[in-house]
Amino acid sequence: MSATISPPVISASVQTPAAAPMVQDVGLGSRLSWRFFGLAAFLVSIPVFIQAPLVRQWPWVSLVLTLGWIAFGYTLCRKSSNPLYGDLVLGFTWSWFAGSIYWGWFRWEPFIHLPIESVGVPFALWALMQQRYRVGAFFYLGSLWGTAITDGYFYLLGLIPFWRQVMQVEVRDSLPILQTALLQIQTVSGALWAGALILVLCVSGLLPLVSRRVWRGQHEALHWWAFMGAVLSTLVVDGLFWFAVRFA
Repeated sequence: MSATISPPVISASVQTPAAAPMVQDVGLGSRLSWRFFGLAAFLVSIPVFIQAPLVRQWPWVSLVLTLGWIAFGYTLCRKSSNPLYGDLVLGFTWSWFAGSIYWGWFRWEPFIHLPIESVGVPFALWALMQQRYRVGAFFYLGSLWGTAITDGYFYLLGLIPFWRQVMQVEVRDSLPILQTALLQIQTVSGALWAGALILVLCVSGLLPLVSRRVWRGQHEALHWWAFMGAVLSTLVVDGLFWFAVRFA
């Protein structure tokens, strides 16, 4: 009578090398998740102060630098320990490219601002359908959403004429125009609309936190952290602009 050989029992806690995660998981408050949040916020806010004067003087330089951002993003995707950093840079590239075109040559016409800024939407939709470059796609869409909310505020308060005037004069001559526009903002309707749009940005920026994937630390949630950083940093940029004009 032959002995029955039982198959070896493998502990569920042991992972085979093939099943090991490619990158570390993220969770609410983890270093990686907040790092992507901070990088997204940085890419929305800080480059504005670099690109804004650049496109006024040398728009072609700003446009050509797009190629540098693309090369940098792809290099990070291929050689970085975490290719999602390159993914984020590639999403930022679309914002830089659109900003170079609009602020370099069309800045005096506010009604085509959002259409030009939306030039990267087909790429973002393709990325989402292909399940690729999701961090960059969500960053770009978050940045575009913040831009749309800010533009909507200008439309609602009738600030378009001030926009055109500012874009047709030198920077040193724009302060009186901006201060006149500020008087129109500092009204009851201006405050109410500002509060409503700030609420929209806060809700849309923080809504991903209700997702279980964000709380449970799934790697797929990183694109939401990039989205949140892009949306919420819009408030910082708008606030800095208001503060600069208010106390100039």
